[in-house]
Amino acid sequence: MLDDRYGSGLSTSSATARDAYDEGVDLLLSGNVGPAAAFDRAIAADPGFALAHVARARSFQLVGDMAPARESIAAARLGADRLSAREASHLAFFELLLANDANLALARARRHLETWPRDAMVLSPCASVFGLIGFSGVAGRERDQLVLLDGLARHYGDDAWFLCTHAFALDETGDRATAREKIERGMALAPRNAHGAHIRAHIHYEDGEQAASMRYLRNWIADYPPEAILHCHLNWHLALCELEIGDAAAAWRIYAEHIDPATKWGPALNTLTDGVSFLWRAELAGAARDPAQWRNLDTFGKKVFPRAGLAFADVHIALADAVTGKGDDIQARLRQLDELALSGRAPAAPVVAALATAFTAFQAADWNGVIAAIEPIAGEHERIGGSRAQRDLVEFTLLKAYANAGRFSDLQRYVGSRRMGAAPVAGLA
Repeated sequence: MLDDRYGSGLSTSSATARDAYDEGVDLLLSGNVGPAAAFDRAIAADPGFALAHVARARSFQLVGDMAPARESIAAARLGADRLSAREASHLAFFELLLANDANLALARARRHLETWPRDAMVLSPCASVFGLIGFSGVAGRERDQLVLLDGLARHYGDDAWFLCTHAFALDETGDRATAREKIERGMALAPRNAHGAHIRAHIHYEDGEQAASMRYLRNWIADYPPEAILHCHLNWHLALCELEIGDAAAAWRIYAEHIDPATKWGPALNTLTDGVSFLWRAELAGAARDPAQWRNLDTFGKKVFPRAGLAFADVHIALADAVTGKGDDIQARLRQLDELALSGRAPAAPVVAALATAFTAFQAADWNGVIAAIEPIAGEHERIGGSRAQRDLVEFTLLKAYANAGRFSDLQRYVGSRRMGAAPVAGLA
């Protein structure tokens, strides 16, 4: 038995397979191109190498290509009799993850990490704002994620991936000084970590450092391939910076060249949410509405997420439906959420419903209706998932409603209570 780079045993006697597996894990955890090809090389060297099949499944799941993901998990099962206890538990976790059983998968991951804390491939799906904790729908999930990572930090030391991941959780819970220290260390160790570049952009965003973020992102993206998993989203961050400094034309160029789903590729969730968020934030900043772009995104959203169940997607589809006047579609999706909530599978359903009501009221220029819908859930919108930067869409909508309603004392109070960072919403002055 050989060890992977995290010191965990692998049921393969092929150093070639082990080395290719390590390469694939590094590519996957850093958001770079080619993890599936690396896992293919590992499998070619040892066809019975179960964890290489598992990792290959994860690489396809991350880009939404579920058919080969399921095939790879099935292939991993064929070699299950060779597995150590850790590897068997590792496989069981990914079987639950790919079966979309999020609650059981998270519970399995927590138990697994108690015994094998350096299993980064199991930790990774739990540790991002798009992960099992990030999309759990429960109040306090940002703090929960930080607690998990704080408890594991001693096991990872100066591992570049973990430092960057830990930095994101710290940033999301307001400890930006420690987040900066960790992201600088992590990126010094592995400068081409796309997730690290993304997290650094978030830290700049939270501190309102548009110029620094733009310099960093433009330089970093120059060597990052368009087919890479975060290319669309890193450009979204760059487009937001342009909106924040008031260069709407530059922001729209970035959208057209790198984000628009009509011409560009990205993981389905990023493509939907980045597109909807950009269009809405551009309007809040004073841009004219482009109905064709909204119709395209609404169609795309329903194609990739035809049914309710992922709150972060549901919120953005509800916004696109509200803008395009599809109130019946909003109500149908909310009914689906209610059905899921009855079985405990949609804990964020009330927050999604409140935001859908707010977006509908906004289109009717019912500013007090927007405010009445958002204010009760303004302190718990973390439950829909995503980062604080992404969820600023909610807060900016509320700020615009305050301004349009002439409720300037409420506007001043809310702006004063917000964290540092830009709020590019027309009319706030």
